[in-house]
Amino acid sequence: MLRTTPRTRHALLTAAAALLLSGCTAVGPGAPDAPAVPSGAAAQDALLKTAEHRLVVDCLKGRGLSLASRPRAPDEDRTLQAALFGAGPRELSVTLATGATVTAHEDGCLATARHRLYGDQRRWFRAQVVVDNLRAEAQARMSDDPVHRAALARWTRCVTPSGSPRPDRPDPAVATRCARESGLDEVRERLETAELATVRALRREELTTYRQLRDRALRRAAELPAPTHPQKGPTLS
Repeated sequence: MLRTTPRTRHALLTAAAALLLSGCTAVGPGAPDAPAVPSGAAAQDALLKTAEHRLVVDCLKGRGLSLASRPRAPDEDRTLQAALFGAGPRELSVTLATGATVTAHEDGCLATARHRLYGDQRRWFRAQVVVDNLRAEAQARMSDDPVHRAALARWTRCVTPSGSPRPDRPDPAVATRCARESGLDEVRERLETAELATVRALRREELTTYRQLRDRALRRAAELPAPTHPQKGPTLS
């Protein structure tokens, strides 16, 4: 008979427990796979939009409200707008390099849905606003370039009739021709590409946060259970 000391028995029990645990966590052939996230950008955008709408509808339902398209009294409409977008002072604010400031609430159903998907609403709001405005920031930087200013001056002379002030709204055909002849189109294309690369380098941290939180949201969106009833209502922007 095999004799075991208390220490030996303890080691055997520990090993057996480890084997049981490893067996419990092993994924067998019949185990359900994690929901797949689509690979295309358009499909990912659609997934996020659908998930956000679903969470907003659920949030409003919890408050006894609905997005159903029907005429509403002014008081009902104000109640729905406050529940959807939040009320009172706006807690989220980002001032861009262009000087523009973008604000939003943290307490509405839209904010709640985005918190469910992206995790950190403040980090996501800042990252999304900055990334969505990268081209505008590049264009603002481009407008200060002396080469761009010179091309713009040539375009202005081209669209201005002789002996007359520059028109507020030049004829579209004339404006297009002058943009080509003055070299403004070529300058804009070249400078915007270079400035956009510079801006993306300057906003590397926001871009990284944007990608990380978007990936998280895609996983969360894919894991949402199918709704028990069709989700109806206006599309949220």
